[in-house]
Amino acid sequence: MKIAGLKLLNRNSIGLSVMNLYIIKELILPFLFGMGIFTSLSLSIGAVFELIRKVTDSGLFWGVAAKVLLLRMPEFIVFAFPMSILLATLMTYSRLSSDSELIALRSIGVNIYRLIMPAIAFSLCIVAITFWFNNFVAPAASYQASATLKEALGQTRPDFETQNILFPEYEEIKTEGDHTKEVLTRLFYAEEFDGEKMKNLTVLDRSGQSVSQIVVARSAQWNVLENIWDFYDGTIYLVGVNGSYNNIVRFQHQQLALPQTALDLTKKSKQTNEMNIFEAREYLEVIRHSADEQKIRKWQVRIQEKIALPFACLVFALIGTVLGVQPQDSGKATSFGICIGLIFGYYLLSFISQSLGISGVVPPWLAAWLPNFIGLGSAGGLLAKATD
Repeated sequence: MKIAGLKLLNRNSIGLSVMNLYIIKELILPFLFGMGIFTSLSLSIGAVFELIRKVTDSGLFWGVAAKVLLLRMPEFIVFAFPMSILLATLMTYSRLSSDSELIALRSIGVNIYRLIMPAIAFSLCIVAITFWFNNFVAPAASYQASATLKEALGQTRPDFETQNILFPEYEEIKTEGDHTKEVLTRLFYAEEFDGEKMKNLTVLDRSGQSVSQIVVARSAQWNVLENIWDFYDGTIYLVGVNGSYNNIVRFQHQQLALPQTALDLTKKSKQTNEMNIFEAREYLEVIRHSADEQKIRKWQVRIQEKIALPFACLVFALIGTVLGVQPQDSGKATSFGICIGLIFGYYLLSFISQSLGISGVVPPWLAAWLPNFIGLGSAGGLLAKATD
């Protein structure tokens, strides 16, 4: 009896492993089919038509257009991953259900949780791949695509901001009743920047609750050795408490202990989709000093999105699997239609939640993760219903 029991246990274990491998193998082909379809569709809508218009209207060479298209591809592959995993799980489990294979497995004691485990394992692998693409491959490729396109069209973009450098600096002060509020302590403005020197500067200093000095200079440069600003050919207007000028000081060279943040802002000319998560966090730390709350919230939402988007693969895998195990008799066309509807609903919800996060209605982290939470809740409800 003991030997027979061990043989039966080993046989059951092998059977379960074979089932896992069988379901994962069934998922791979529709997943690759979805990657091809969704990448092609999104690339055509988002890049191909735009590049064709630039070829015909701006004289862009076809070779350059093809290179830009290849560089833009990782950006669209990222969005194809969640859509493809949804299509793969929905098609695979729908086929297994319609062919009564799921009924046969459940009749020998395999519960629904064991049935969906292969899809979860497969989706977690896709989550890791999507995270890598979304945070390292796609940002670098998108930046290179933008630089290549601008260079081909004669619109070379420097790696820094060149005009209207504006940096407001705020500080929290205590008011009556132990309340705090943010007030402007310094306003830094430069009309131009050539990569080394800033030109035509105006610095408004409000060290107290009123203007204490105004600095106007023809140029300024960051002194790396001394960690200080060197201002050249300018004037300092010292202002009294009552608003009158106390003194006017003209200088050829004057050092001012101002933060380097204004210079850091000029070096961040990349767009959101051209930064990986570490660059985006670094930029967020820079703009925190500006106290532009809406801009800060926008970048907080974008950073959370870089983490939340890959996990949409897991959410879509659960939804597709739970829908697929329901008793049905549907074909591939029906599965594809359901897939399109769910994708549209997810990204519409994502757009709405992002807007709410940027406007401050909900916290930025919740704005990025809300579609995933709702998707997980929906999948959990469907799974509970399927186990009844």
